Amino acid sequence: MPSWSSLLRALLPAFALALGLGGCAAFRSYDAELHGTLGYAMSGNVDGAIKTLESNNLLPDRDLLYHLELGMLQRLGNRYRESQKAWMAANARIQVRDPLAEVASLVRGGSSYLINDKLRSYEGYDYEKVMLLTYIALNHLALGERDQARVAIKQTHELEALIAEQRARQIAEVEEEAKKRGARTSFKELNGYPVQTIENPEVNALRNGYQSALSHYLAGFIYESLGEPSLAAPGYRLANELQPGVPLLEDALAGLEARLAAPADGMVDVLFLVASGTAPALRSHQFSLFVPVSGRLVLVPVSFPVMAPSAWAPRPGALAVDGAAPMPLAPITSVDLMARRRLKDDMPAIMLRATVRATTSAAMQYQAQKASDRNGSAAVVAALVTIGSVLLASADDRTWRTLPSEISIARARIPAGVHSVTVQTPQGPRSARVELTGRYAVIDFWLLGQQLYGYHPATQKGEASR
Repeated sequence: MPSWSSLLRALLPAFALALGLGGCAAFRSYDAELHGTLGYAMSGNVDGAIKTLESNNLLPDRDLLYHLELGMLQRLGNRYRESQKAWMAANARIQVRDPLAEVASLVRGGSSYLINDKLRSYEGYDYEKVMLLTYIALNHLALGERDQARVAIKQTHELEALIAEQRARQIAEVEEEAKKRGARTSFKELNGYPVQTIENPEVNALRNGYQSALSHYLAGFIYESLGEPSLAAPGYRLANELQPGVPLLEDALAGLEARLAAPADGMVDVLFLVASGTAPALRSHQFSLFVPVSGRLVLVPVSFPVMAPSAWAPRPGALAVDGAAPMPLAPITSVDLMARRRLKDDMPAIMLRATVRATTSAAMQYQAQKASDRNGSAAVVAALVTIGSVLLASADDRTWRTLPSEISIARARIPAGVHSVTVQTPQGPRSARVELTGRYAVIDFWLLGQQLYGYHPATQKGEASR
């Protein structure tokens, strides 16, 4: 058994490392950082939102989340080229993780008791990766780049297939590893965990946490606009499967051939997208668990992520063009529900990692306490290990917050030209002017706080107009 002095020499560098992490990811509250950024965006101050984001990301090598958030904020200001630049940088950083390597790395290194999930490289959640490609496609459409939009939307199909394969492997590996270690993987066993936030009928109704009806309906619309009915039909069909019982989605598939066969008549087939709110925040909730070590029970703080309630953002009910009768908006995708389903699906792996760290931390505390029992001077060692465990017991709260919470659609044939579009919101009507050209157009809005942000098709110069 090592002496208390040798144990002290071994632990002090580790504790110093823990303290040195104070300015980086280990103690970073991403939810707190984004509070100010979103506040500016909700008040209509896009430049203030971007400046706040920049001030929270001072290191030269910005991470994936910085580029995700920046791209959306640039889009709020109709700066599509800048938005694409940020999102292409984000897309280049995204690597669909290998779940086998993920599980295998859970217990590498004797200092793993110091590491929490915040120190892991943020690779983006599956639904964030799919939504990123969807919004890249929307940016291309806003810039009049339909062929590039086709490429981006096709990549979502390929990505979903890869995610499905890797998800199945991950589930099997986590179950096997948990069985070996006797680790709990059900979040329902956590006393006090708000199970209903991620385990409820709406969440359970989703096929998975990464496929969205919006992405597939948009795929159908893009392929249709390019005269590719054989590709458009599967997009509309899958959108119907993911969001069943919505007449607007059913009509898109049923009327596909007739629309493509109709002659040009000066009308524009317009797809309206209306988003509202922001993606839900993650919060760290701490539990105190007793871990058995050599006949003793060691109290170890263990934190898990909890999905916070979304900000009040009811879906707008309808929109009207030029004062005509309102068109109902059909709900098509809830990012809020996708985020909750993602957390539910990831909790077994999160709990497995937490169990590994808790067991390692408990063993270190036990050794320090034993040294302290034999030599009073070693009490500082026990104190350092205990304090270090508490300081680092924080769950990962990183997530792409500037995604909308809810997205609805409407579709109509409208004469080419300039029109006034009014969205009916719980806070009253919000209006914007849009210019329509060609046979197909996508117009999307985002109701954020009291602001109605609008994204319009490209002008003759190839840039977006507001």
